[in-house]
Amino acid sequence: MPERVIPLFDHRQAVRMPALPSAVVPASGRLTDTLQRPLRDLRISVTDRCNFRCSYCMPKEVFDKDHVYLPHASLLTFEEITHLARLFVAHGVRKIRLTGGEPLLRKNIEVLIGQLAALRTVDGEPLDITLTTNGSLLERKARALKDAGLQRVTVSLDGLDDAVFRGMNDVDFPVAAVLKGIDAARDAGLGPIKVNMVVKRGTNDHEILPMARHFRGTGIVLRFIEYMDVGASNGWRMDEVLASADVIRLIQNELPMLPLEPASSGETAQRWGYSDAHGRFDPALGEIGVISSVTQAFCHDCNRARLSTEGKLYLCLFASQGHDLRGLLRSGASDETLSSAIGHIWAGRGDRYSELRNTTTGTGARRVEMSYIGG
Repeated sequence: MPERVIPLFDHRQAVRMPALPSAVVPASGRLTDTLQRPLRDLRISVTDRCNFRCSYCMPKEVFDKDHVYLPHASLLTFEEITHLARLFVAHGVRKIRLTGGEPLLRKNIEVLIGQLAALRTVDGEPLDITLTTNGSLLERKARALKDAGLQRVTVSLDGLDDAVFRGMNDVDFPVAAVLKGIDAARDAGLGPIKVNMVVKRGTNDHEILPMARHFRGTGIVLRFIEYMDVGASNGWRMDEVLASADVIRLIQNELPMLPLEPASSGETAQRWGYSDAHGRFDPALGEIGVISSVTQAFCHDCNRARLSTEGKLYLCLFASQGHDLRGLLRSGASDETLSSAIGHIWAGRGDRYSELRNTTTGTGARRVEMSYIGG
C-alpha cells in the first residue's frame, strides 16, 4: 500500500475580508450567483470540536491531544449567528443546517435553535431547521432539541458491526449508543430522520447490505456517501472510493429498487425507492439515497453556503478561502453593509469544484477541512 502523506495546513488563517460593493445589493429573496444558482441552504458550523476521530474527517494523526482548537472568544455567539442568519434568510435562505465538528458539544445549543426557529423566510414561512450529528449525545438531548424548535436530524453512522464502527470512530464508541440516539430522536418527533454512511472501499463496504436491511421499512432514509477528497488531513485516495453506482447494484441484487424524482431543487442525493412485488415503489418500505460527489458532480444546482465556527463564509465544501463576516460584524458594520457584502459575495460565486476535479482546469489549492465547516 502506498505511504500516506498528510500535509498540515491551518485553514483558519485562509481568509479575506469581504469586498464591499459600491452600491447596495438589495435583499430581494431572489439572489443568484454567476451560474444562476439561488441561495437557499445555509450550513452553520457551531464548533470545531468533535468527540470522534473518524479517519475521513478528524484523524488522530492530525487532531491529537496537542491540537489547538479555536478559543471561545473566536466563535460566533448565538446572537451573532442569528443576526447573520437573518440576513441570509432575507436573501432567500429557507433551510438552516447546524453542523460541527459535533454540534451537540456546543453548550446550550438549544438556545440557538430557539432563536433560529423564530426566523421566517421572505414568504413568511418557518425555516427548515435541521442538524447533523454523530449521535453520541442524541439520546439525552433529542427531546430538548425538539422542544427548542429543531425539526429533523441527520445521524452519521458508518456501519452496524460494532468492531467496524468502533474502529472507524477511533475512540471505541459503541454502535448501540448511536442506535439508541436514533430511537430517541424518532420518539421525540425529530423526523424524517436521515442516516449517512460514508463508504470506504476495503474498510466498511461490507456493511452496505446490513445497513440497508436494518433501515428498510423503518421510515428512516439511509444515504450512502462516496468517500470524498475534502481537506488535506484525511489522506484521501481514489482507490478507496466505492462508486455510488456500485452501491446501488449491490443492494439491487437483493432488495429491488427503482429511481425516484428529486425531493427538491439542489438535492445532493439521488433517491431510490424499494419496490413491491409488482415493481412499484412501496413507501412503506422506504428509500435510500446516494451522494456521488466524486463520480457524479452535482455542482450545477448547488444552492448551499457555509458559515464556519468563527464566522467565515465559504461558497463550496471544497473551497480554499473564506470571507470574514465576523470581522465585518464586530467592526460595527450596519445590517445594510453586511447584507450587501453577503449579496455581493454570492452574486460573484462561480464555484464548481466537483465538475472540475478531473480536468486540467481543476483547482490545486489547499481546501478547507470538512471538520471545520461541516459536511
